[in-house]
Amino acid sequence: MATIAIYSSKGGVGKTTLAVNLAWCAATLSRRRTLLWDLDPQAASSWVLGDDRSGDQARAIFAKQVRASAHARPTAIAGLDLIPADASLRTLDLLFHDIGKRRRLDRLIERIGDYDHVLLDCPPGLTETSEQVIRAADLIVLPVIPSPFAQRAADELIRHLGGKVPVLPVHMMVDRRRRLHADALAAQPDWPVIPMASAIEAMAGHRAPVATFAPRSAAATAFAQLWTLVERRAG
Repeated sequence: MATIAIYSSKGGVGKTTLAVNLAWCAATLSRRRTLLWDLDPQAASSWVLGDDRSGDQARAIFAKQVRASAHARPTAIAGLDLIPADASLRTLDLLFHDIGKRRRLDRLIERIGDYDHVLLDCPPGLTETSEQVIRAADLIVLPVIPSPFAQRAADELIRHLGGKVPVLPVHMMVDRRRRLHADALAAQPDWPVIPMASAIEAMAGHRAPVATFAPRSAAATAFAQLWTLVERRAG
């Protein structure tokens, strides 16, 4: 089982977009038994995948000696389960600090059950939650908007990781007509690219991964190509 974290220290860079679409690719294109674990208290991945139920159980998974798989729910996508987020995760950092278990997330994933891939949609920031993610992940997919500020944040995060876990940076929201974006892509020609696309913006309206409603779009193709690389790196 491979644990793939979609993580950045910055917000608004496309983590949820990547998490939902890569999870769809894992379950549908690779036909792998896949779990998407939403760790972000904003619960955007959970909402896109159809989870409207309110509650305060997401944090309890870490506080109680229970199997995380008991909280997993099937989605409308065959082969894809979801552990949804809720607002209780706002205090998850404090919980990790109080319980003092540095590999709590890693241990929960080890006992998660019969999955081929676990994808983590992570909140932004350098926090105790992010340290738990770093210890648990086999691969970190790092979304980067092609701008100097985002590039600086990505460089700082990679230095912070210090080679503890492999990192796959991905240029997000790319408009090749913009000089700033073109220069960023030229500086990092080996990074995968996810374009700025109306199909991606339409995810919120459809509440679904891009390939389910725009399968022939450039965005759907880009996510499929990225997943091929992610699966190879994580494997």
